[in-house]
Amino acid sequence: MTYLCSLNSNPMSHIELSEQEILRRESLQKLRDLGIDPYPAALYPVDAYASQLKQDFEDGKEVCLAGRMMSQRIMGKASFAELQDSSGRIQVYFNRDEICPDEDKTLYNEVFKKLLDLGDFIGVKGYMFKTQVGEISVHVQSFTVLSKSLRPLPLPKTDTDGNVHDAFTDPELRYRQRYVDLVVNPHVKEVFVKRTKLFNAMRHFFNEAGYMEVETPILQAIPGGASARPFMTHHNALDIPLYMRIANELYLKRLIVGGFDGVYEFSKNFRNEGMDRTHNPEFTAMEIYVSYKDYNWMMDFTERLLEHCAMSVNGKTEATFGEHHIDFRAPYKRVTMRQSIIDFTGFDIDGKSEEELFAAAKGMGIAVDETMGKGKLIDEIFGAKCEGNYIQPTFITDYPKEMSPLCKVHRDNPELTERFELMVCGKEVANAYSELNDPIDQRERFEEQLRLQEKGDDEAMFIDQDFLRALEYGMPPTSGLGIGMDRLIMYLTNNASIQEILFFPQMRPETKSVKIELNENEQAIFAAMQKLGESVLPDLRAKFAEMSNKVWDNSVKTLTKNNLLKVSKEHEILYIRLV
Repeated sequence: MTYLCSLNSNPMSHIELSEQEILRRESLQKLRDLGIDPYPAALYPVDAYASQLKQDFEDGKEVCLAGRMMSQRIMGKASFAELQDSSGRIQVYFNRDEICPDEDKTLYNEVFKKLLDLGDFIGVKGYMFKTQVGEISVHVQSFTVLSKSLRPLPLPKTDTDGNVHDAFTDPELRYRQRYVDLVVNPHVKEVFVKRTKLFNAMRHFFNEAGYMEVETPILQAIPGGASARPFMTHHNALDIPLYMRIANELYLKRLIVGGFDGVYEFSKNFRNEGMDRTHNPEFTAMEIYVSYKDYNWMMDFTERLLEHCAMSVNGKTEATFGEHHIDFRAPYKRVTMRQSIIDFTGFDIDGKSEEELFAAAKGMGIAVDETMGKGKLIDEIFGAKCEGNYIQPTFITDYPKEMSPLCKVHRDNPELTERFELMVCGKEVANAYSELNDPIDQRERFEEQLRLQEKGDDEAMFIDQDFLRALEYGMPPTSGLGIGMDRLIMYLTNNASIQEILFFPQMRPETKSVKIELNENEQAIFAAMQKLGESVLPDLRAKFAEMSNKVWDNSVKTLTKNNLLKVSKEHEILYIRLV
């Protein structure tokens, strides 16, 4: 009998071939035996693409295109196939006597009919025509094998009623094998095309305004610019610890100190925190800083930016996200954080102490602990009771000072800061400040973050002495904006999972099912344990008294070695359990 168990091992560490994979390798060798290189190095002179040929059909036009063979219908001396390139699919027609005008028909009879498989890359040269039923096709005059596929694609099948079967829809497989997902689910590609359109639209908007794209370090001595748990690494040559970037804010502000009017960056950030449908440990953010501006100007700028991006990606300002219909057309509603909390809880945070905020949060059923300061407590109240109510784009403004250690104090109320967050579908999409440029105030804010670290808040900010030194040279009044690019494209493409808009999302280690052959004695012991779950080892041994000690020991050893059973000692008693 054969049993399957999952092991955390590299599934590619040794190759077990399926019947189809063996046949494909045999075809590979036969191609080589015929003198055909299945992986030629030479350029193939592609001059046409499937979608273009369909859109601008020209009867008799000579073309050269290449792609994967996705279907094949062999009908004796004539056959049809479907070729898929980067733009889409097109039908191609093969005629034996045109491809092989001489006596030797090997290229058609052997190579095309027998040695080519679905998924193989081929190049074809021929001319355009329409079949009797009017389908635009390529009449092939010659073809070239460009790359032999050794694994069969998980191609869906459609029955006569139009129902699709065996679709490649398992999320874990799709994310792990995105290369397969893109081939067999062409609609997935459109999400990533739109992602690129979003980045291009944003770049164009900033460049037209005269702002400059820059690059800042990913490896940092101080993980500054945000409250988050960083990834750590070690620089061998310098023998120092370094952190993966959690934000690029402090470096961009240094460039404002250096004299740039406006700088922006699309940055890969890394936070060593949870993973779920909306969070990936590696993510993309855009941050922009513009001198001589404030957060009121930045709200107007953000509205115009997102309206422009929505139009560029979808051709309209409206977007659908799940059950919600969002409109990114400016202007957006503006609500202070204090008013928002009053609206949804009836509690006024103004002038409240840390103890009062803690008691209020507990009274609302919110999970809080003693490590949380005023800012964290207010954030927890807002997150639990308020933010989920904002579906249409809404600016939440004027955050309490304790929540914003890098933000300028509000010009009218010293307890608040000039900050806003843009909420869409109950989540933050953008965060912006009138930036703090008072170096003495900034030092005091950092020292307060140090106090929170000492209380046990592992997401409190580090003190960046070099950034403080930069501020002491003087930074002009500045407004900064950060946008979560991943979340924004989720909204613009109606994808509730962040894994859908990342080519290669972070995944848990891949497990592999290993076949284990058990003899009759091992099968008997394992079957008994499947019923019992666990047992005192001598009691189980008594059930198999007819086995010799040697057979028993070897059987148990095999079962434990293969991770099917586990033996442990507790209070001098040996137990055996199912794994």
